[in-house]
Amino acid sequence: MAAFLAAASPVSAQEPQSPYVQRLRMLAQLQTLNADLLSRDSATAVLQSLCNRREPDAPRIRARRVEAPDNPQAANAARRQLGAAANEAIRLRRVELMCGETVLSRADNWYLPDRLTADMNSMLNTTETPFGVVVAPLRFQRRTLSSRLLFNPLPPGWEAHGELAFEGPATPPAQVLQHRAVLQTPDGRPFSLLVETYTDRVLIP
Repeated sequence: MAAFLAAASPVSAQEPQSPYVQRLRMLAQLQTLNADLLSRDSATAVLQSLCNRREPDAPRIRARRVEAPDNPQAANAARRQLGAAANEAIRLRRVELMCGETVLSRADNWYLPDRLTADMNSMLNTTETPFGVVVAPLRFQRRTLSSRLLFNPLPPGWEAHGELAFEGPATPPAQVLQHRAVLQTPDGRPFSLLVETYTDRVLIP
């Protein structure tokens, strides 16, 4: 459906959009991004492709660290989700995934350092390299736990009223999509629990 909507609503950057077309374009973009995340193992790779399409000389996606307060309850819940022992170390890496200076997503990543190599742990602690890039040698697989649209450009009942259902263009909220996922090695051993929240900057107005 996303591909159909995108093909059905070609609009140049100079041509004014009706609220109907603008909302359909936003829905198509959200559905396409969601489908890409569901079908690929690396969210970083999906965002890099998005960044490449936006900018001719796109920079590499970087993970800007954000301070995260201690939360033992959340840490224990993540440990259980990952099947880790009570005494197994767990760390939280909270980042903003950046295309240049644009924040495309924010991610909380609970991971088990003992299931990574020493070099991987060092990179995670000292660089802005995205997690998916750091752990790529593990040939990890992504298992999505939940996918939730936080923004619906089309109001209920829009299909019955067509363009009359829209009083004006849609203004997306700051957060438009959220995924929860586990990363695991090919033998099914999990090592990371992710909560990824995608910002309105993933949308082209």
